[in-house]
Amino acid sequence: MLLLLASVSAFAQKEVTKFLGIPVDGYKSEMIQKLKAKGYKYNSTTDCLEGEFNGKEVQISVVTNNNKVYRIAVFDKNYSNETDIKIRFNTLCSQFENNSKYIGSREQKISDNDDISYEISVENKRYEAAFYQAYDDDDNFEDVLNRSVWFMIGDSYGRYRILMFYDNCYNQANGEDL
Repeated sequence: MLLLLASVSAFAQKEVTKFLGIPVDGYKSEMIQKLKAKGYKYNSTTDCLEGEFNGKEVQISVVTNNNKVYRIAVFDKNYSNETDIKIRFNTLCSQFENNSKYIGSREQKISDNDDISYEISVENKRYEAAFYQAYDDDDNFEDVLNRSVWFMIGDSYGRYRILMFYDNCYNQANGEDL
């Protein structure tokens, strides 16, 4: 009977967001081991993994809720100037738009006329783009929305970097602790 319940439960599980082919799910220690197996090095001082992702040196943070992984956060290790971050942001948008594993909602690129430093520091504008992982035609809209991958420009005193998030929305806090 237990075996039957386990097989039914495994079959009923929803597809979750994947990072480097690894489901964003399970426990933090397990996820860290899987990322180490992909070649990332764990830094105990920062509680992050470090290595290369999509051609950039990055730090990777495994984020949990109630001990379950709900987010993989990927941060550029090095900061860029305004021109370079605009190019990097737009390149990422193009890479996601041209990847059949992702669905985007609209054109999300930054215009050549945008003054990023002014918009962020004075107007408090947030530059971000969101995409969703789709696996097959049987995916329903809600399942796809629960597999978000999004990124934004992070600012630190006029220096910029990309902050990217692979979210498993099924494991996020939804008020159960209130």
